[in-house]
Amino acid sequence: MHSISEENYIKAIYHLQVGQALVSTNDIAGRMKTKASSVTDMLKKLADKNLAEYIPYKGARLTENGVQCANQIIRKHRLWEVFLVEKLDFSWDEVHDVAEQLEHIQSQKLIDQLDKHLEFPKKDPHGDPIPDRNGNYEKTSKTILSKLQKGDRGTLIGLIDSSTKFLNYLDKQNMKLGTSMEVVDFEEFDHSYTIKMNEQQLQVSQQIADNLYIKLDK
Repeated sequence: MHSISEENYIKAIYHLQVGQALVSTNDIAGRMKTKASSVTDMLKKLADKNLAEYIPYKGARLTENGVQCANQIIRKHRLWEVFLVEKLDFSWDEVHDVAEQLEHIQSQKLIDQLDKHLEFPKKDPHGDPIPDRNGNYEKTSKTILSKLQKGDRGTLIGLIDSSTKFLNYLDKQNMKLGTSMEVVDFEEFDHSYTIKMNEQQLQVSQQIADNLYIKLDK
């Protein structure tokens, strides 16, 4: 069993880690909003528990045990988000902070029963994949909207930014997961995009386009 603080660090490193590359102490401190010295102390603890490999002055990466732990934390978080939206009528912009608390529940039986009760969902309300009990999850080919070309068509299947402000913006535009989109035009001056969805055209900024995952039509 790991402390809440340890689990938060494990999840932070997981999200920052790319392949087997080391994650810098400063990057972890930035994500955790704490001092680098505090990060160093925690990395030593995680290394002692074989959850992370820590190399002084270079950074850290999760061990296989650490990755498995991170997958289970993420599994719990995303299952609780589904439960809150589908069973308790929370909106998708309300669930993150609540799930942050619920993800630290340790009962494996409870989470397995929750998964079964929800009929084993593959994605959370924001389109992110939900790992199964063994840490496996469904992988989908996807592209960021800002990488598309004029005339490309696809379906909105996920988000990079799941902040309340961004989700509220999407709600105002009636932009939901599963929405079909077509790139109508691209503006060189400000890198904005004109897209067609729901039989209407909408101009979106590069910041918006950088945070939308699209599954291209075949």
